[in-house]
Amino acid sequence: MTAYEILNDPFLNKGTAFTLEERQKLGLVGLLPPYVQSIEEQATQSYKQFQTKVNDLEKRLFLMEIFNTNRTLFYYLFSQHLEEFNPIVYDPTVADTIEGYSNLFINTQYAGYLDINHPENIEATLKNAAGDREIRLIVVTDAEEILGIGDWGTNGVDISVGKLMVYSGAAGIDPSKVLPLVIDAGTNREELRNSPNYLGNRHERVRGDRYYDFIDQFVKTAESLFPKLYLHWEDFGRSNAANILEKYRKKIPTFNDDIQGTGIVTLGGIFGALAVTGENLTDQTYLCFGGGTAGAGIASRVHREMVTKGLSEEEAYKRFFMVDKQGLLFDDMEDLTPEQKPFAKKRCDFANADKLTDLLEVVKTVKPTILVGTSTQPHTFTKEIVEAMCENTERPMIFPLSNPTKLAEASAEDLITWSDGKVFVATGIPSDTVSYKGVDYVIGQANNALIYPGLGLGMLASEAALLTDEMIGAAAHSLSGIIDMSKPGAPVLPPFKYVEDVSMKVAQAVANMAKEQGLARAEDKDMDKAVREMKWYPKYQ
Repeated sequence: MTAYEILNDPFLNKGTAFTLEERQKLGLVGLLPPYVQSIEEQATQSYKQFQTKVNDLEKRLFLMEIFNTNRTLFYYLFSQHLEEFNPIVYDPTVADTIEGYSNLFINTQYAGYLDINHPENIEATLKNAAGDREIRLIVVTDAEEILGIGDWGTNGVDISVGKLMVYSGAAGIDPSKVLPLVIDAGTNREELRNSPNYLGNRHERVRGDRYYDFIDQFVKTAESLFPKLYLHWEDFGRSNAANILEKYRKKIPTFNDDIQGTGIVTLGGIFGALAVTGENLTDQTYLCFGGGTAGAGIASRVHREMVTKGLSEEEAYKRFFMVDKQGLLFDDMEDLTPEQKPFAKKRCDFANADKLTDLLEVVKTVKPTILVGTSTQPHTFTKEIVEAMCENTERPMIFPLSNPTKLAEASAEDLITWSDGKVFVATGIPSDTVSYKGVDYVIGQANNALIYPGLGLGMLASEAALLTDEMIGAAAHSLSGIIDMSKPGAPVLPPFKYVEDVSMKVAQAVANMAKEQGLARAEDKDMDKAVREMKWYPKYQ
């Protein structure tokens, strides 16, 4: 490689940290300023520059410059400021860069762009994007339902890039072994198709057999090229996400964060609250507000756990209610998704069925003890709804999980105040500590980043053949025990600042369950050791 190729390769570049000996050996003499910096000095200097940026978008763009030129420095810096940087490199700030991706485009960031109009290019795309790197983890999106902002076509590749940043930052997955991808199947966002700057396919989304055939060819090609691959699906639309996961989850090691990840971390939050109240999961009544991919996925995960705890499937379903745009879902509705149908009720069982389009009326009628919001409808968890929840149980759980901030169903501060401190709160966005009547309520974020990085590390370390429900259950249970729940105001989920410890605990739980189920293919049968040795640290080689 030439000197300039080294300086332009983010996996090899050290910038001003190349030693004098390295500069002589690699032909870098005179191409860098004379002073040799340590990575600590580089990080200190970079962080001071970061602090001069006037808003989160500018901060993210600055960090992406480092990411594009020096991966090791980026992750060293990220590891020092995980809690501060996470909402900047990922959600919610990544939503802004996705919306402006085509206008701001500078660098592909080693992502791959799969064009649905050219299935013959799938193999070449994967080979070109991977180069000579051994790919162990792919995050792929078709960007139909990005966060709470919807369909953004090729722009959505940034969600794959951001997701992998968190994998590496939180769990230490080697960034040279990951590959972000977008499947450009078109976009139904007319403003993108009509924009002169839009860089994706300018036609409506491709549906049906042609779409699923492309997905299948992609999966087969990726599995062939990368035999130790763990495949992560991200932000696919509700009409496709469950179909894709169901088709492949019993064939290959694969995971859908929207369907499975949010369910795991929400279940972990429920376990945290129950640890305080001493109540049983099987005695709870669960109301889902927002029956899309995430909402139905969370409800399904909690339902399966109730069955594991001893209820029959039918008994467990009686404890679940789902509200979507139609109101409370009834089984005579013709527009139910396959994921919604198990939760739909019989209209004849409700004397006030015609009034159950109103969330407050639903809360008063079904008397839930758990209310989870994935609706992307802001300010819908009102004071009256919170008060009604408090009439159902002494310590209700209310989790407004929609993000970004502008789409949250309620703020943590309002929920604490309206409930007089009784509500257990977990939010979908980072929330400040709420001080109320002398108690500091630390707000746990139902952040999938508490789960999926460790899940991935455990899968890679064990080389698990599949990701099973039992492994997912082990991940959810592993979140407990990290926080002392006996303290007033303790969060139901570990704060993100503990994410490295949480990820290690999740990884070991998953890897050991893979071994227990006979699915671990790694040579090392000591799963805790395999996880520790798999973890990558940002140090210059």
